[in-house]
Amino acid sequence: MWLVWRVLINAAALWAATQLVSGISFDGDWRLLFAVALIFGMINISVRPILKLLTFPLLILTLGLFTFVLNALMLWLTAAISDALDLGFHVNGFRAAFIGALVVTVVSFVLSLFVRSGAKPRRRTSRGDQ
Repeated sequence: MWLVWRVLINAAALWAATQLVSGISFDGDWRLLFAVALIFGMINISVRPILKLLTFPLLILTLGLFTFVLNALMLWLTAAISDALDLGFHVNGFRAAFIGALVVTVVSFVLSLFVRSGAKPRRRTSRGDQ
């Protein structure tokens, strides 16, 4: 169930970015936005940790502010994959990706506050405390 919530939150955040940022658009069917949200989530799970590792010195040097650039790159990569799959999600330039990533981050954070904590997968300990 946690995965469904994450996809819904990502879809809402991406939709908000299309409404608030002039360089981001979505011209596909509304159901395709869920596919874009799934792609966005998969990129964040697979590519983002590798980029964080490779750019670790920059993250330290900028006190973590380089994370905003990585978020913009993840959104830009999502748009590139979406264009390749003809899903209708477009980002025009790095500036739009940067501002859109800020919007997606804020909206995702706010919406995540409303999802009850029981929706997250629980980690099992070796003692089985949970």
